[in-house]
Amino acid sequence: MTGRPAVLRRFTGWGQASLPTPPEALRRGPLRPGRFTSRLRSTRLTSQLGIALGVTFAVCFLTGLLSHLALDPPGWFGWPARPVGLYRFTQGLHVATGLATVPLLGAKLWSVYPRLFGWPPIRSIAHAVERAGVGVLVAAALFQVVGGVLNISRWYAPMPYFFTAGHYWVAWLAVGALLAHVGVQLPAVRAALARPTAESPADRLSRRGLLGGVAAAAGLVTLTTVGQTVRPLSGLAVLAPRRPDVGPQGLPVNKTAQRAGVAALALDPAYRLVVTGPDGHTELDLAALQALEQHTARLPIACVEGWSATGRWSGVRLRDLVALVGVDPDRATVVVESLEVAGRYRTSTVGPAHVRDPLTLVALRLGGEPLHLDHGYPARLVAPNRPGVQQTKWLGRITVREAA
Repeated sequence: MTGRPAVLRRFTGWGQASLPTPPEALRRGPLRPGRFTSRLRSTRLTSQLGIALGVTFAVCFLTGLLSHLALDPPGWFGWPARPVGLYRFTQGLHVATGLATVPLLGAKLWSVYPRLFGWPPIRSIAHAVERAGVGVLVAAALFQVVGGVLNISRWYAPMPYFFTAGHYWVAWLAVGALLAHVGVQLPAVRAALARPTAESPADRLSRRGLLGGVAAAAGLVTLTTVGQTVRPLSGLAVLAPRRPDVGPQGLPVNKTAQRAGVAALALDPAYRLVVTGPDGHTELDLAALQALEQHTARLPIACVEGWSATGRWSGVRLRDLVALVGVDPDRATVVVESLEVAGRYRTSTVGPAHVRDPLTLVALRLGGEPLHLDHGYPARLVAPNRPGVQQTKWLGRITVREAA
């Protein structure tokens, strides 16, 4: 036991031992002394920007984690049906803070840019590890921000991977690197914030102006994009990639029936919705579905891309269809399948909380009119507080299982 601290001290000393300084002849370009002369940069400025960036990253991470769990819930996680607009709020907040991060991250990288060219480049093994960690943090942050902007713009060509999975796993990498960075830099941050840098009044105004400019840019980005979620601000959403009131029947469409390859099947007069349970099944054509008791609910379609829009949906309660095959709706799990023959989200599992909720509908009408083909005609799922990709369109089969 007594030897262990000694080994640890030797290992720490080895990691912190100074490495040879490279020849001065290599100190060229941005490595030259005095290369960066801006008096705006300071540890205090970097710390203030870092705190703001840490807040936006924390909000993005937590809301993104909720979105991931709602999209693909593990067995231990139950996503609730109420409040109706919870996912709409959390995903809208996720995208809004992610966009506000863009100017913050740019200013933060500008403030620390000269440190990339400190001399000597590597002072010790420990310093090399620290710099590698910073490199991971910067790369992960840029990956998240750039990928997020591409996603809400629906420009997937530059991303040779499935966005949701890549975004989720790199988020963990970014948060881990961020926590390690905060642990290393916390003493310097505390000292910088407690003791303002000596500077002239003009310099202080310049630094305040820089911080104010970054805050104004973040606020402007938010104001001109958040209208895709917050309807009263929709008129200001000039930078938002989607307008939630533009599309068939006044709602946007991400995937058309033609793109999904279901137009012929959806318009086929022989269409039947097959509902199966443990002890049998029933097949319902559109007339039979319309003959069942109809209900109406105002529910939002909330997309992972950040936009959301509310519609007045009418159709058959899912719990009533579950009861048709002899299963207690209060103890049922449902798997819904689209007429699509392929696609990551052609099927969706509806948990007990949503099955039993009276607002969960197999919708046949939108705004009092039959569903537009691109909105899921002849029938689609609409449920409270579910991501848009789980509001399955062009329903072909409903499989009912008794919940454990």
